[in-house]
Amino acid sequence: MAQLARKTQVVTSYTDAPALAAACMPDDALFCVNTAALEARLAQFQAGFPGCVSYAVKANPSPQVIAALAAAGLRHWDTASVQEMAAVRAIQPAARFHYHNPVKSRHEILAAYSRFGCRRFAADAPEEIQKIADIVGSDNDVEIAVRFVLPRERSSSAHDFSTKFGAPEPVAAELLADIARRGYQPVLTFHPGSQSRTPAVYVRHIEAAARIARTAGVTIARLNVGGGFPATYPNSKPSPLPEFFSAIAEATKRCFSGTRLPMLECEPGRGLVANAMSLLTRVKLVCSDADDAFINDGVYGGLMEFMQVPELQPPYRVIRNGEVLTGPTKPWKVFGPTCDPLDVLPVRLDLPLDLREEDYIEFGTLGAYGLATATRFNGYGEHDIVAVDKVFNGA
Repeated sequence: MAQLARKTQVVTSYTDAPALAAACMPDDALFCVNTAALEARLAQFQAGFPGCVSYAVKANPSPQVIAALAAAGLRHWDTASVQEMAAVRAIQPAARFHYHNPVKSRHEILAAYSRFGCRRFAADAPEEIQKIADIVGSDNDVEIAVRFVLPRERSSSAHDFSTKFGAPEPVAAELLADIARRGYQPVLTFHPGSQSRTPAVYVRHIEAAARIARTAGVTIARLNVGGGFPATYPNSKPSPLPEFFSAIAEATKRCFSGTRLPMLECEPGRGLVANAMSLLTRVKLVCSDADDAFINDGVYGGLMEFMQVPELQPPYRVIRNGEVLTGPTKPWKVFGPTCDPLDVLPVRLDLPLDLREEDYIEFGTLGAYGLATATRFNGYGEHDIVAVDKVFNGA
């Protein structure tokens, strides 16, 4: 196998995954990345979203992604931990952070505030606001974003974000008023759910944000509409991204008419990086009589989200001798490489009738929550990241 770089750098680009497979014949699963596609997607957000664009680092914290976004002009980063702040700061010393995890230890708040200069913290409980106040004191440059939650509409998103974080409207209004009384900058934020399918879910939350601000008697300077912006998968084809942007802008003008319009912010993760990476796996064993195939990655690795949410099944294709296979297929049961019986894909994949050991299966649209959620179970999970000029996304 040709020498491949470890995660800290990207090797010279290959045309695509078939070319990479033919040239290197990798025996370990790896990710293909196209930073040009990532930069183009960021440009679409920056040109279309009516406010500040940050990046939810949790979706893909690889140095390659962070460096590409920083080079393309991104300056704001939505982080869920001080470890994510450290990863970004190592690449972009002037990065500005939104610490939008609503639950933080006192040690984490202090590190974010003192070490990383963070001046934005999220909270959804009075106890969390008090912790922040105990550490930042009377610094009125600090912004505290109240994260609120609405009852979920089942068809609105693939991942429900309403079950763990967020204050109901009446509580959110009390928290917002308390923040203003303490002299901090009051902000409202929400998360409509990952892979939100239509702009209506944002409109619904913006309407609630206006009600909360009125009830609290507080004029908010900023409204963060969270992440949730979707990518396109074979079983999940949401509205076009520009429709989300226009709906958010129109709802904000309508709901906050008669008062100062809040500056808008968003923090895309999946919607920004999903199409920038694919996962290249290799077949380890074929049991034709049982229609079973074993590959070198699975649900403990880059395919974990597929196991949790079958709607987000990535597109896939089979590669042999540098060519994409076509022709008759049949449903195969696909197992990952670990010794755990749970390591099996949730649905059968339509793969070639003559599937062979050492064929490659490339899974597309895995830039978000592919590498980020991979574990080291049984010693697997140390993925190389290799540059390609064109990344597979099923189109």
